[in-house]
Order: sequence, then C-alpha cells, then structure tokens
Amino acid sequence: MTEQVSVGFCWLDHGKGLPVPRQQSSGAAGVDLCAALGFDDDIVIAPGQRALVPCGFALALPEGYEAQVRPRSGLAAKFGVTVLNAPGTIDSDYRGEVQVILINHGDKPFPVRRGERIAQMVIAPVVAVDFRLEDKLDDTARGAKGFGSTGHSA
Repeated sequence: MTEQVSVGFCWLDHGKGLPVPRQQSSGAAGVDLCAALGFDDDIVIAPGQRALVPCGFALALPEGYEAQVRPRSGLAAKFGVTVLNAPGTIDSDYRGEVQVILINHGDKPFPVRRGERIAQMVIAPVVAVDFRLEDKLDDTARGAKGFGSTGHSA
C-alpha cells in the first residue's frame, strides 16, 4: 500500500468551482492542475512565449515534503506546450497561490481557458542535507566525465 500524506488545501476566490486536484487512478503519481482563469479571461500563449497561469488555490504541505509541478505529456506531445521550470518546486513553508509557468514550444498560438488541465503536481518527500567540506572526493570509475558520458554513442 502507498503511503498517504495529508495536505492542507484552500481555494482562493477565483479558483472556487474548479475540481479539487486528485489522483485519477490508483497508480497515478500526480494530480492534475487546472487553470483558474475568469470565464472571459483566456490566455493565448504565442509560439516561443510563456505565461504564468494561476491555479486558484494554496497548499499547506507538511514539513519534509515538497510539491513538484510537472508538464502534462499530452500537451507537450500534441501542442509543444510544457512547464518552463520543470519540475517547479513548491516548498512546505510556501502559502501563496500555486501557479504554473507554461511555455509554448509549438508553432501555433496555444489558448488556455478556465478549467483546462495545464500541468500535474506530485507530492514528494524531501531529505535534509548537511554538506561536509572535504579536501578531496573519493574516486569513481566515471570520475568527472559529464553530459552524455554514460550513454551510448550515436
């Protein structure tokens, strides 16, 4: 059985009436985030442009957890629209509105309307980090080889 985490949730006025985010299947990792725009306040994202889209709610994550805002694969595959800072992080001490930065990498303007599913959010545990200053790090087979060094050559 999967661990369940209780997260505080509060609608803002412009989000009321939208569905509460929830996992759509027993195996779903994320919940859909919807655009909380006014009924006549569509946003059109031109190719190459970005927009900050409100979701109409705030969260109270428990300490030791974060929310990650991730792209929806269907928007990326069909329209070239994705989350600009993916994954975006919502910290446990943030109490402001959840918003999504969308970018249009497609070749046509992309309209965003109230209630459209624009991204997904995954709640994940966070580990506390204590960095130890070392004079030298231990050696590994990979060493300092970087980007593409563990993949197959083309």
